[in-house]
Amino acid sequence: MMAEANKKRNLTTEAVILVVLLGVMYLIQNKIGTYPMRVIMLCLIYIIPSIGMNIIYGYTGMFSLGHYGFMTIGAYVAVILSLSPEQKAANYYVTPIVPWLANVELNYLVGILIGGVIAALVAVLIGYPVLKNLNDDYLGIATLGFAEIARIIITNLVSITNGPLGMKGLPNFINTYWCFGFALFSVLFVLRLRKVSFGRTLFAIRENEIAAEACGIDLVTSKVIAFALGAFFAGIGGALMGYWTATIDPKMFSQTQNFMILMIVVTGGRYNITGTVLMSFVITIGMEWLRFVEEPMNLFGLHVAGIPGTRMLIFSVALLIAMLRFKKGVLGSWEFSPEVFYKCPGFLKRKKEER
Repeated sequence: MMAEANKKRNLTTEAVILVVLLGVMYLIQNKIGTYPMRVIMLCLIYIIPSIGMNIIYGYTGMFSLGHYGFMTIGAYVAVILSLSPEQKAANYYVTPIVPWLANVELNYLVGILIGGVIAALVAVLIGYPVLKNLNDDYLGIATLGFAEIARIIITNLVSITNGPLGMKGLPNFINTYWCFGFALFSVLFVLRLRKVSFGRTLFAIRENEIAAEACGIDLVTSKVIAFALGAFFAGIGGALMGYWTATIDPKMFSQTQNFMILMIVVTGGRYNITGTVLMSFVITIGMEWLRFVEEPMNLFGLHVAGIPGTRMLIFSVALLIAMLRFKKGVLGSWEFSPEVFYKCPGFLKRKKEER
């Protein structure tokens, strides 16, 4: 009876939280300026590939540097499938698009999901031979090589991807609600994953591969599935980012995105989903706020020219400090749960026990 009552209480609290969040999204979409709204949309978008990285790195313990390659694939697949024939003709003015894609026009939501699925399929094709033979740092180097190969292929497939010209003037399909919906789906998915047997399998692989294999776990298959799940969310995040910027090209996704995502996962805490969500907002907003350091300024009466890349330097130092100070992330092992709303704070609990 108590367990059933607690379950109903949790569901009620979660429903209230969801309603409050939807109300916040409504205010963001309709009541604040365009620039703050777009920054918050970017925060929500970064949650999605960061969740994917957490499945690969946090849950399974695989170090990947090729996440941005899957984001590129997801963005291009989604955009090519959802553009109208007129928009394709306007973008492919140097080399016409191949006839079998010229008249394809899918709903943008379908295009985003297909982009995620194609990214996952590529992850399976690439991941099986790589994960079967490599591990640790070698895996990171191999995935980095894959991402660069993907960028070069996209640059040279001119009749499909429009090559280095990319695609511009993309329709503004997405809004705050869609970004929030995809981010919420990714969070709920990964929270559910840790409660099922496959999630525990990934934890076992992360802790000790030899012991996991001795218990009958198929290491390669489990790693490939985890790699594909991470790539799926990376593909969706890349597609949303492409629509958010209204333009894509082969240089849009690079190690900068990889650095951002790794920084979010590491500072938030490996396999800590609350930390990942929190740091997606903190780091993305911080990166936008620090744009002023790259602009010319007067400092103590001296004119200082803006230095491009200063933001990344500052965040690199911040990442090093965070890794040294918070070895398990800024939140440690603490995770948000609806129960925090009706549990006594620690100091009140101690006072009750003293009495």
